Amino acid sequence: MKPIDIDVVIAWVDGNDPVHRAKRARYSGRPEIARDDVGGETRFVSTGEIYYCIASIVRFAPFVRRIFVVTDGQDPHAEAFLTRHFPDCRIPVEVVDHTTLFAGYEEYLPTFNSLSIETMLWRIPGLSEHFVYCNDDFFVAAPLQPTDWFDGQGRAVCYASRFGTRWAAFLRAVKPRKNGHRPFGHKDAMLNAAQLLHRPFFYHLGHMPLAQRRSVLADWFGAHPQELVENMRHRFREPHQFNPQELCYLLGVREDKCTVRSPKGRTLFLKPTADKAGYMERKLREADRMDHLQFGCVNSLEQAPEADRQLFADWMARRIGIDFSMK
Repeated sequence: MKPIDIDVVIAWVDGNDPVHRAKRARYSGRPEIARDDVGGETRFVSTGEIYYCIASIVRFAPFVRRIFVVTDGQDPHAEAFLTRHFPDCRIPVEVVDHTTLFAGYEEYLPTFNSLSIETMLWRIPGLSEHFVYCNDDFFVAAPLQPTDWFDGQGRAVCYASRFGTRWAAFLRAVKPRKNGHRPFGHKDAMLNAAQLLHRPFFYHLGHMPLAQRRSVLADWFGAHPQELVENMRHRFREPHQFNPQELCYLLGVREDKCTVRSPKGRTLFLKPTADKAGYMERKLREADRMDHLQFGCVNSLEQAPEADRQLFADWMARRIGIDFSMK
């Protein structure tokens, strides 16, 4: 099989931007929107995670054709960052505005909903058939080969284990309420995709870069335009929305466009907070002992103490070989 083009798509927002904050405030009329699982502040805060993401891709996945940064009237100035730290980098970075994704559906903008945005990523002009989706807090932790994301037949590699739909639905039904509601989590959106397709299980996806096949999403949404609109029309997260990456894997495995591998030992998930003394140091020490670590996520880094944020920056700097204090 000849080499394939692989693009990376990164969804990014700078919630500290006063223009974006004012825009969000205009549409935050319902009290429940302030919840962390819907539209709380932590969903939008940026502490420079996107630079870890981009730098790790350039260092460890130099075969990537192009990086698309999807955002709302903002610019992370990634080209300047790459010029400073990777002057020989051949991977161009293109900023894609939400207005491009939602062309023809502008009445649903602005949106502050990651699931709505992810539903539309396959519409990026010029996007490769083979692409990898990242939240801005994802990163690559070690050198990759293209086959780590797409196998020799071009199938998207899904690193996940199966999770029974009935069991997940039961767990959701008995989930403890917080302030009168059941939080809507990552697994709930995957369960919704499985229920939509009437599947007895779903692939329990971790927080890591996710390889996708554009045609799987384009064909299904083309045949189900009402599902496209229903999943992307909400400005803030709603508990009935489904995870589009999960949809791609459930459909793609049946179409032989996706394949599944074990995630064991390959991923690192960090969720530091001020009340977890020693957490960051312990987790990073464990990561250094992982022989097959490839992917990672540092979630809600802004909630960590400054010392822990510095520990992570130093760890990434050693791993990638650049000084992140010079962004």
